[in-house]
Amino acid sequence: MPIVIDLDVMLARRKMSVQDFADAIGITPANVAVLKNGRAKAVRFTTLDAICRVLDCQPGDVLRWIPEEGE
Repeated sequence: MPIVIDLDVMLARRKMSVQDFADAIGITPANVAVLKNGRAKAVRFTTLDAICRVLDCQPGDVLRWIPEEGE
């Protein structure tokens, strides 16, 4: 998928564990893993809002688009 979620990078920069992050944004650690591993098919705006609030960042700090080959 050409949308990449750089959540692991942001968590490392903030020195925050997956468990602490999950607790802070109100989702399970398993769902954080789905986001980190790029298996998420969608992200709710409320979740994205919580991610940005907790990590003190902009959506573009966590999401980026990579064109597929041939585009």
